[in-house]
Amino acid sequence: MRFKDIRALASVQGPARSVSERLSRRCHSVEDMRKLAARRLPGSVFDYIEGGGEDEASLKRNRSSFEDWAFLPKWGSVEHLDLSSTLLGGAVSMPLTLSPTGGTRLFHPDGETAVARAALAAGVPYGLAHLSTTTMEDVSAATPGLRRWFNIEPTADKGLLQAVLHRVSNAGYEALLVNVDCRAIGHRERDYRNGFTAPPSIKPKTVMEGALHPRWAFGFLANDAIAFPNLDADVPDGPLSSTPDMWRTLLAGSYEPTDWDDIRDLRSRWNGPIILKGVVNPRDAIIAAELGIDAIQVSNHGGRQLDHMASPLDVLPEIAEKTAGLIEVIVDGGIRRGSDVVKAIALGADACSIGRPYLYGLAAAGQAGVAHVLKMFAAEMTRTMMLLGVSTIEELRGEGRELIRHRSEAFQAITPTPEAHMAHAETRSSR
Repeated sequence: MRFKDIRALASVQGPARSVSERLSRRCHSVEDMRKLAARRLPGSVFDYIEGGGEDEASLKRNRSSFEDWAFLPKWGSVEHLDLSSTLLGGAVSMPLTLSPTGGTRLFHPDGETAVARAALAAGVPYGLAHLSTTTMEDVSAATPGLRRWFNIEPTADKGLLQAVLHRVSNAGYEALLVNVDCRAIGHRERDYRNGFTAPPSIKPKTVMEGALHPRWAFGFLANDAIAFPNLDADVPDGPLSSTPDMWRTLLAGSYEPTDWDDIRDLRSRWNGPIILKGVVNPRDAIIAAELGIDAIQVSNHGGRQLDHMASPLDVLPEIAEKTAGLIEVIVDGGIRRGSDVVKAIALGADACSIGRPYLYGLAAAGQAGVAHVLKMFAAEMTRTMMLLGVSTIEELRGEGRELIRHRSEAFQAITPTPEAHMAHAETRSSR
């Protein structure tokens, strides 16, 4: 090859001009973001994101369940491909939401505000955790126009409940995400082995991890201490002095009983949409619909609560079938690619929700990292739908079950019945 030919083939990139450009060159999947986050965070903090309950069987199944479904693309024209959809009566740029996560400023100093700004730019809703490290009011002030949802726990204390609802409404949150899978905190053994606490306590191991991760340590020490201000701050009707006590009681392992009557009471008190998060039993999904709940989030809390719990994707088809037209269905757990979202929509979900993927982005690069994760999801959904042969989310919902097959169904499809086997043998013998 002549020198001028080599020179024509040579391609030298200049330095990246922004964090976004650097991420585009370096991170091509959520797994790439995960690896970058693992390098940026101390091991115990990263394990807090990664870990599940007990043997982590639910955590592993959440991911492997997506591998059991295969696409059956159809041939035909794909024109004007569009990811946009509606959810709870409002527009979304794609059928994806960001789930509430506690302690978010542990992973990056900008915490929930960075996540909310990325969600606003991407046109997707964001659920703020009751155990967030930024006040609900500060998140609202930073993101006017964002579809903000607030995450709460059911409580039998109606005075406390009303005070929380008043504050949430005044802060401009459109919907409630109500956890129904936290009657106790899961046995998260990684955290126990690491001696991890939230907020982190200063131990010799903490100092050592901080020294090995100076960027994280500087951000942690140079900013306000990690706290949970939605529990401690005053509300218009007075201080929520009992809220920290409620959480201390829950974390200690005891539980204030609540039931469907408390959900019914919550429905009467809140005029906006309510999503019950943590529903995996079809019976509960039907009861929720009968009570006038707007949506359920089929979830096993990211595999962090009851171990050996059903994967959300495994129960999604039955729940979607039994509640069709009665309630909207969101699903989370194990979602790492846009193709996972497409599979869930094809199986009857109205939308998907992610937690760990955007935390990887946040830990890796703050708001730009979250934005990059959302950009990758949109690109992967677009590419998957194009190759699958569908142009819109509505078309995917309508034809989805014909475009996807479970591995057990595929096995049945290729295993001949005795009658078919005999007919095939007769045909061969007559030739």
